[in-house]
Amino acid sequence: MPAHRCRRILVIAATAALVTSVAAGPATAATPTPKSPVAVGFGGAVASIDADATAIGTKVLRDGGNAVDAAVAVAAALGVTDPFSAGIGGGGFFVYYDAKTHRVHTLDGRETAPKTADENLFVENGKPLPFADAVTSGLSVGVPGTPATWAEALRKWGTRSLAKSLKPAENLARDGFVVDQTFQTQIANNQARFSAFPSTRSLYLPGGAPPSPGTVFKNPDLAATYAQLERYGVDALYAGPIGADIAKTVQQPPKDPASPLNVRPGNLSTADLADYDVIERRPTHMTYHGLDVYGMPAPSSGGLTVGESLNILENFDLKHASKADYLQYFLESTRFAFADRNRWIGDPAFVDVPARELVSQRFADSRACLISKDKAATSPVAPADPRHPAPCAAGATAAPTPYEGENTTHLTVADKWGNVVAYTLTIEQEGGSGIVVPGRGFLLNNELTDFSFTPVTPGVPDPNLPGPGKRPRSSMAPTIVLKDGKPFFATGSPGGASIITTVLQVLTGRIDRGLSLEDAIAAPRASQRNSAEAQVEQAFLDQDNGELVADLKARGQGFSKTPAEIGAATGVERLRDGRWLAAAEPVRRGTGAAQVVYPANW
Repeated sequence: MPAHRCRRILVIAATAALVTSVAAGPATAATPTPKSPVAVGFGGAVASIDADATAIGTKVLRDGGNAVDAAVAVAAALGVTDPFSAGIGGGGFFVYYDAKTHRVHTLDGRETAPKTADENLFVENGKPLPFADAVTSGLSVGVPGTPATWAEALRKWGTRSLAKSLKPAENLARDGFVVDQTFQTQIANNQARFSAFPSTRSLYLPGGAPPSPGTVFKNPDLAATYAQLERYGVDALYAGPIGADIAKTVQQPPKDPASPLNVRPGNLSTADLADYDVIERRPTHMTYHGLDVYGMPAPSSGGLTVGESLNILENFDLKHASKADYLQYFLESTRFAFADRNRWIGDPAFVDVPARELVSQRFADSRACLISKDKAATSPVAPADPRHPAPCAAGATAAPTPYEGENTTHLTVADKWGNVVAYTLTIEQEGGSGIVVPGRGFLLNNELTDFSFTPVTPGVPDPNLPGPGKRPRSSMAPTIVLKDGKPFFATGSPGGASIITTVLQVLTGRIDRGLSLEDAIAAPRASQRNSAEAQVEQAFLDQDNGELVADLKARGQGFSKTPAEIGAATGVERLRDGRWLAAAEPVRRGTGAAQVVYPANW
């Protein structure tokens, strides 16, 4: 029986009295919490995309909490201030380094499909649904794993109760925070579909328009939801009235009858919620230039694909390579690793994932010998069989990469004892399914669209088709790097499938290219995911007045400028003198927020 069910089941009647339905909306203009993308000092460090969330985590550390306590508090606060990327309606992956035991642990809090789901979940009249139709629907909503992840992380490694960890976020939701341009833009991007649901419209489009930057945004319904979780634990969701409201919302999407959207219902039930459990999994582990790199295993493809790419790159001298040669090797490593990802990785409860073989050096070497410094491979390249690696032998059938939602959030925390958390969480698309649970103040995920709607390659087994209770493949890649058994640095990023390439670029920038962690995070990004053209930022195209890109194009690399930024990474690093460095984006997503408990000049 799931751990959360063992503590308290009879919460339905008791919690119902706490439900409130106070209209949310912006108040008067105010000054936002200041942001700094870099901080150095003692006592622990926090880096996230949001200043209020980072400040809450830093206070937890200052008051004696550990990295796990702070990570949960930050994540809960991000559910208030970054609700279009994460929240209790979603899921994620939690990686933790325990300073006492020198061991790395992971928690799989990925969403699960309803027990009624089969491989035709997104097939209608013999054809796959249009992606946008699947996103804004009850069909796309998986059982949320985030609340159970918080409870389990605190139970295993925390020092504070769930109630104490959620209280700052409850207060933030009730008292409000200052809207920034990113918050307003994310609502504007989704205005058409948010308008289709009165529960979403009343919260995020008060008066018919997104709240203006500089105004105070309050979410009393979410505050009340947090209060119930504080009082009754996560059973209020998995076996209580919050879950009942989730199931009703999925089965009967609260769409405005005047909306032209065809919002299909889903079958997620209270029984699906009650059966959910977080899984502790053995982390992925590989060595890279004498460092130990730990990440998240399947059903995330993050740790395995980053690991295979690193093993491929061990064949090349990235430290002394020219910038163009380095980028050529970097782009080619992920081109081949993504082909293998697409063919072999899915939910290990349903498919036999060759995890050990995918991150073996022998397999990586068999892929590395297909990489030329002077000529890019032609995508989509074919996967190879990691169980029977044949040197320099390409596979027979190509494995293109399907689309994956890009709006996720990542936080990184370290404490004074040396514990470290890298935690990536999401509701999938920007705004998830677009459906706010009426009276609850949070958006539901559309995570099941991470499944393949139909086999990506006809005639080839697809490990990522939907199934009953199955967890869709993810690219989330929270990563912790150890040096001599102790934390060196940790990092992670949002960005859908580009998470893998972003994390790899940060890792190689810091380890191979001599960049500081903050500069590795800030570097212009490119993301090659076994496609004809790598996705790149404008800043990447502008490097060296375009000469760098011209060099790479001459080698056969293709580039496509993304209209958005790639990723929004954060990280922490233990410096040689014992101080912590916290780093976040200096520009992307309106800049991230890094803090330490006691700044270096304290």
